[in-house]
Amino acid sequence: MPGLGGRGLWLGPAVAVAAAAAMAAWLMGWWSPRADFRLFIPEELARYRGRPGDPGLYLALLGRVYDVSSGRRHYEPGAHYSGFAGRDASRAFVTGDYSEAGLVDDVSDLSFSEMLTLQNWLSFYEKNYKFIGRVIGRFYGEDGLPTPELTQAEAMMTKGLEADRQELIEKQRFPPCNAEWSFIRGSRFWCSQQSGGVSRDWIGVPRKLFKPGVKPHCVCVRTTGPPSDQSPENPTHRNRGDLDHPNLGEYPGCPPLAITCSVPL
Repeated sequence: MPGLGGRGLWLGPAVAVAAAAAMAAWLMGWWSPRADFRLFIPEELARYRGRPGDPGLYLALLGRVYDVSSGRRHYEPGAHYSGFAGRDASRAFVTGDYSEAGLVDDVSDLSFSEMLTLQNWLSFYEKNYKFIGRVIGRFYGEDGLPTPELTQAEAMMTKGLEADRQELIEKQRFPPCNAEWSFIRGSRFWCSQQSGGVSRDWIGVPRKLFKPGVKPHCVCVRTTGPPSDQSPENPTHRNRGDLDHPNLGEYPGCPPLAITCSVPL
């Protein structure tokens, strides 16, 4: 089982743009009607904690119940994640709060990216454990159909996918700089064709990228050709790449077209 802990669990790299459409389609169909599932009330699900005499070892995520008996060593009494057994503790998958107050199913105040983390966990459980049924309560009604809260959770996941896609597009446009820091020399930023984990056919120059609510950080900026956001119908440009983007700033004392920039203490 992947490690849990800290706000913002990580199951793998950011969702690739090419996979976003497929994941969105999966989200739209994850609660499709099935004839082979059970409905549980929370008190009944609480009996499935893997204790001696219990009928099984189940957990729920966003109202979906999975048999995790094959991963018993992670969830049985005394195991590190035993608090997830016999309940829907969706919130704790993101927050890492394993107290009784944190092992709850209320995800109403989670961010888009946190809801996308839950979607990643749903994919993990769908792939690795048997789906058993649904919990009557926050996410499913007595008829087994989704509640408005589940519909809202799905919408948040879809928005998380879009935010992830936009972040990947921006990273391709403005790859992070290589960086090092020295107590004596201060900071040094430089660009290469692989900086920020983004392979490309240009190097770029270091610039500060300003975004609302985020501390400015160094990105590599293309210096030739049309701006990335230029419309194909407008071929006229100044052959400066993205240097004129309004959210970019130069580092004081650095030559405008230098691929390396040192910022003394």
